[in-house]
Amino acid sequence: MRTPFVLLIASALVLSCKTGGAKADKQVTLNFESRSGSEATGTGTFKEVDGKVTFTANISKLNPGVHAIHIHEKADCSAPDATSAGSHWNPTYKKHGKWGEGQYHKGDIGNFTTDEFGNGKITFSTDEWCIGCGDPTRDILGKSVIVHEKPDDFVTQPTGDAGGRMACAAIIQ
Repeated sequence: MRTPFVLLIASALVLSCKTGGAKADKQVTLNFESRSGSEATGTGTFKEVDGKVTFTANISKLNPGVHAIHIHEKADCSAPDATSAGSHWNPTYKKHGKWGEGQYHKGDIGNFTTDEFGNGKITFSTDEWCIGCGDPTRDILGKSVIVHEKPDDFVTQPTGDAGGRMACAAIIQ
């Protein structure tokens, strides 16, 4: 009688290996393109693990100082000034603000600082985003990331007075 039981366990293990067992992590890689006459470039990734998305970006050739970075509503960086990317991604129709404090857009990532050479890095994690889940209030696919000329003041509606769009990357697979 042990033979059928052993075969059942072995079959379950084989099936688990073929289907990957645990849920696979999701990842999207970005390449930032210069916009608005800047030379800004960079790379980024969105990675989803256990329901949490972490965004990491390395940007170079910006002016030294503080710059805003936001998710915008369209994966379209074709315009010379990146206006083709649309407005900040705001699927829940909230006021612009600082993430985690009062109201904020789902695309209001915040600010990051570049060094004296114009190089900067940002890492941001949240469970309010997903990659390819199909929920229009959480899914970042089909959007873009914009790096702005100035810092976000977290007050001015609806943009944070962040200035021109220096770099753009579409969030697509």
